[in-house]
Amino acid sequence: MAITISILNHKGGVGKTTTAVNLAAALQIKGKRVLVIDLDGQANLTESLGLSIEEEKTIYGAMKGEYPLPLVETNTGLTLVPSCLDLSAAESELINEPGREMILKQLIHKNTETSKFDYIIIDCPPSLGLLTLNALTASDKLIIPVQAEFLAMRGMAKITNVIGIVQERLNPNLDIAGIVITQYDQRKTLNRSVSDLIKDSFCDKIFQTVIRDNVALAEAPINGQSIFEYNNKANGAKDYMSLAEEVLAIK
Repeated sequence: MAITISILNHKGGVGKTTTAVNLAAALQIKGKRVLVIDLDGQANLTESLGLSIEEEKTIYGAMKGEYPLPLVETNTGLTLVPSCLDLSAAESELINEPGREMILKQLIHKNTETSKFDYIIIDCPPSLGLLTLNALTASDKLIIPVQAEFLAMRGMAKITNVIGIVQERLNPNLDIAGIVITQYDQRKTLNRSVSDLIKDSFCDKIFQTVIRDNVALAEAPINGQSIFEYNNKANGAKDYMSLAEEVLAIK
């Protein structure tokens, strides 16, 4: 049975989609079968894997009950459930649906194809609304990318509060796999100070791997590629492979 991992931070620009794409690609290189679900209405993950934001079938239609979860094979070898710009409307459209927090979990379970995967990676929207609740309800593990900046620490209390509520009411098995520090520059005193602060605050939930600031990580999605296809010698490739090894070691 697949291990489902949500990549979550309600602050944008922290490397959430970058982590989803490249962790999935690294797990695939390690021989794992990986499904990625784009649950963000910006559809950045969909475009990062070389698909259009105007795919005929997307997570949006599936969540509205129009068809089963659509699985699309990408050129990268990863399987994707694409998103679209209309997904942002789902929050208000589904608000009165009974069991609305369980929709994604049920879609995953109903699609027999999902059973062939070892990992399902969900790229959450940068918010803590209904779509994110769906992701957390469907997930076994949670990875939180955090920039090494002081403002990034502010939102952690809110995230941990929401996780606690989900564990209590919707998904008691949800577990924080870890916090991963992203866009890290060893040369910046501020980055080092904040990194130390994060490690002190969440010592038992921090991945050893730090994702270094790397221009290739920003360039790869423009070409619809993971970092491993774009430049497998880049620091970003080394860092995400190291993160994947840590994820594989989690029981």
